[in-house]
Amino acid sequence: MSDLDPALRSARPLVRSRRSWRTGLFGTPANTTLTVLTAAALVWLLLPFARWATLDATWSGTAADCAARDGACWAFLGAKLRFILFAFYPPDLQWRPVLVLLMLGALLAATATPRFWRRELLLAWPLVIAAAWLLMAGTIAPPTVGTNQWGGLPVTMLVWAGCFAAAVPLAVLLALARRSRMAGLRLVAVAYIEVMRGIPMVAVLYFAMLILPMAVPNGQFFDKIQRAMVMITLFWAAYVAEVVRAGLQAIPAGQYEAASGLGLSYWRIMRLVVLPQALRLVIPGLVNLAIGFLLATSLLAVIGVFDLLNAARASALDPNWLGFYDESYLAVAVLYFAIGFGGSRYSLWLERRLGAAGKARDVHSGA
Repeated sequence: MSDLDPALRSARPLVRSRRSWRTGLFGTPANTTLTVLTAAALVWLLLPFARWATLDATWSGTAADCAARDGACWAFLGAKLRFILFAFYPPDLQWRPVLVLLMLGALLAATATPRFWRRELLLAWPLVIAAAWLLMAGTIAPPTVGTNQWGGLPVTMLVWAGCFAAAVPLAVLLALARRSRMAGLRLVAVAYIEVMRGIPMVAVLYFAMLILPMAVPNGQFFDKIQRAMVMITLFWAAYVAEVVRAGLQAIPAGQYEAASGLGLSYWRIMRLVVLPQALRLVIPGLVNLAIGFLLATSLLAVIGVFDLLNAARASALDPNWLGFYDESYLAVAVLYFAIGFGGSRYSLWLERRLGAAGKARDVHSGA
């Protein structure tokens, strides 16, 4: 009987989950009514969409073939998918953005794996991003390609990864400054964070396009993607700083006092004792914030950067495939959803894993 106990214990959460679902959906007459009405509404909405997307769809052919039917024109995606993903990047050189996506994907995969959380990973981030930029520009492998020809998914991922990687260390400094005992430094940090958090990202992007070139000497040598990345980094750092500050506040004051009693300096206390614990606590929050930032990169379209969303819009302006916005935006929405949903599932997994590791350490220390 003792051999069955672990299996029974593992089955109990599943049974409780099923029971809670059943109670929530059909536990009372009101719940049952809402469940039935919701299911009917979903069927009423999804059946026409399913017919449009499958039975009445045109899977191959030309725009004229699509115009002859009432369904989706998936032939449009077959013809324009390369443009949606890479925009105006020269077709014979599109192996570069493909390689950039693979490099960034490998970097993100390593970052998502706790066993790779070492100093080498911190060094890999700026090196990989710099190599990706040089590869896209053609500095590593000529000919050169101007940033006005960049676009699609590589630009979205490169801007997101580069800005978030640069925003995190700046956010750590801002969080420490906001908790500093130096009133002047704390006031500057508070003012910066609150101002940045109080303005929309669109205004920041317009500032990058219109004001930043005049404020920086020889600013005309910075293209719009570089200017946008600078301002986005400063903007995101304010949001990340608040998440980091929450982790700092969660560390017991006794740890500060114990480390200080050992004779450690302020920066050694932060580097060796406080920040490793604080950042570990807020990793799930940082992941959720990163997902939101990835979706926010779609705002680059307002300043003419051909990110994934803007490339999808431009693909439907082709005179040979004019007006197929539904299919174009739907493809981009599915891609954004896949990335966001995968990131959210990873965040939940990581939170459970870190929670289990913390409990195991507590039990071990108590023993």
